[in-house]
Amino acid sequence: MESQVVITGIGVVSALGNSIDEIFVNLRSGNVFFDRSAHDDSVAASPVQDFQIRKIVGRNKNIKYLNRGAGFMVASAVMAVNHAGLEKKEMQSAGLFIGQGPNLDLDGEFPEIKDGPIDWDPQPALWMLKFLPNTAAAVITMLAGIHGENLTVGTACAASLQAIGEGYRKIKNGYLDVAICGGGDSRLSKGGIFAYKKAQALCTEDIPPSEASRPFDEKRSGFVPGEGGACFVLESLAHARQRGATIYGEICGYGVSMDGYNMTAPAPDGAWAEIAVNSAIKEAGIRPEQISAVSSHGTGTLLNDKREADLLNRIFKGHRVPVIALKSWIGHLASACGSMELAICLSLMKHHYLPEIRNLSRPCDNQVNFVRKGFNTTLKTLLIENFGFGGQNCALVVKNWAD
Repeated sequence: MESQVVITGIGVVSALGNSIDEIFVNLRSGNVFFDRSAHDDSVAASPVQDFQIRKIVGRNKNIKYLNRGAGFMVASAVMAVNHAGLEKKEMQSAGLFIGQGPNLDLDGEFPEIKDGPIDWDPQPALWMLKFLPNTAAAVITMLAGIHGENLTVGTACAASLQAIGEGYRKIKNGYLDVAICGGGDSRLSKGGIFAYKKAQALCTEDIPPSEASRPFDEKRSGFVPGEGGACFVLESLAHARQRGATIYGEICGYGVSMDGYNMTAPAPDGAWAEIAVNSAIKEAGIRPEQISAVSSHGTGTLLNDKREADLLNRIFKGHRVPVIALKSWIGHLASACGSMELAICLSLMKHHYLPEIRNLSRPCDNQVNFVRKGFNTTLKTLLIENFGFGGQNCALVVKNWAD
């Protein structure tokens, strides 16, 4: 018998705040936190201010092995577990599913590179842990006492949403009662900025940083990198009710696929992305027109936004489902974008509000119902879409438990 899967804990560290209520206050007030990159003033970024992991997890010798993105992952996971109020014995058999990106802070980790050779002497004995994909997971298991199934997902910008989907499936199909799922990432280091700028993926126009992220606008010219982490406690409904847990939402549909087309560009026909999205909607047991709103991937890059607009037109076939683009508020969090966007969506569903797509003056597609001005509305079901390098496609459907 399949289980309903509910969200009972939320942990978030973001440029908009460190709780879904703080995030909502900033969204409703129109507050954003964009600035010039500390490493390249031709690039805008959305950094997290004053992040100190020890204030969240306490003193622990293993946090020295975390790169900044992994630090966001660990911090948000600890926050989610504490928020859910789970007992230690309940954590022992829990699963752990996280989306994690590569550590691109090569300049920071290896400052002594001269004419090619690296000066290895200053490196600590276990320096490689800052580059292993499962280091964050290992630290979380030790902090939270988790010993169940685990998976670190590295599917680019789809990673954290896919990690949440994989945890959802394990609970739905009876393998687990509890799973900690989410992602954390930061590409704001010198190496990260250089890599994406070299790939011509970033907006480098001479405009105010707060205006650089322009999803679906005709003048869009690249994404703006952000950073942060968001994590969730997922439980079977029976387990959550047995312990009297507070429920913040229900995950009810998940779809995933690969284009098999190009290393960076989406497939022109969007066929496999469409399959992933329709699979999530079908698993949720609803029709496309029953979705209250779509949280788009909406990066602000030329190809991705056009392909996603075409995809939305095919899926909704003239139904005026509102579409939001949260990267216009927080930047693009790479492998953590899906988990962060889920956290913000839970905030929006709690308050029944949809925010505008910032900096959207001339939409690239007039058939899509892009949200141009924030408004209050009943939000029962949200669809979240993420698409990543390598042709990774992922979609998740979440319901408002209060309704």
